[in-house]
Amino acid sequence: MRSRLRTNWPVMLLIILGTLFILFPLYMTVTIALKNPEQMAQSVFAIPTTLHWENFASAIDMTNFFQSFRNSAIVTASTVILTLLSNSMVAYAIARNMEKRKFFKGLYYYFVSAMFIPFPIIMLPIVKLTASLEMTNLLGLILLHTVYGLAFNVFVYVGYIRSIPVALEEAAFVDGATTWGTFWKIIFPLMAPISATVGILTCLSTYNDFLLPLIIISDPAQYTLPLVQYVFQGQFNTDFNLAFASYLLALLPMIIIYLFAQKWIINGVTQGSVK
Repeated sequence: MRSRLRTNWPVMLLIILGTLFILFPLYMTVTIALKNPEQMAQSVFAIPTTLHWENFASAIDMTNFFQSFRNSAIVTASTVILTLLSNSMVAYAIARNMEKRKFFKGLYYYFVSAMFIPFPIIMLPIVKLTASLEMTNLLGLILLHTVYGLAFNVFVYVGYIRSIPVALEEAAFVDGATTWGTFWKIIFPLMAPISATVGILTCLSTYNDFLLPLIIISDPAQYTLPLVQYVFQGQFNTDFNLAFASYLLALLPMIIIYLFAQKWIINGVTQGSVK
């Protein structure tokens, strides 16, 4: 006898509502960005009859898009590279010593506890410290992003590293390898899946970050894209089509990256937290 599949209508309804909540703002962003003020006055929700691609050119010119995009790209790429190199080494040292020495176990819980500290609590001390060290520039922003991601990255990395057999390192030591050589030639290549996840998450968070550049960067020539959107918001108060065109330009790179990289994000976080 054939079993009949029952549709879970409450779950289906939640899925449909969730999809609408995600797709509707994206639809509004695209359609408004392609309208002119006259079409906006007629209907905000309607699909534009004429596509005004010149809105993007005007938004690029008004926000100095390419300079701010270059700043965001420099900060994001540098942070991702520095994060992968430094955070993986910290996590390796903790993962291989936390069962032997209480110091490393305490260090692990110290980093994990840092995830629960709200940023506004430490915001003012960070402003004073960076100003005194003359780090109110892109370099200071890169270093701060690397340090702030350390807590979560150590948590994910340690869980993954502990799933790698210690016998691999013992065999390398027998063959005469040093700890440094063992890490870079054996352990770090094996960490490629979780490193991909950490790199993608770091890329997304760094590129989209607004608050840290707002309190750190003082030179307008070094503004990142989220900060430029905020600074020029006053010019878009009555010209929403240009505002949404600039928002879409800023969102597009990260949307593309996430669409291609989402499977590594899900798999890596699952492996790092469970193993």
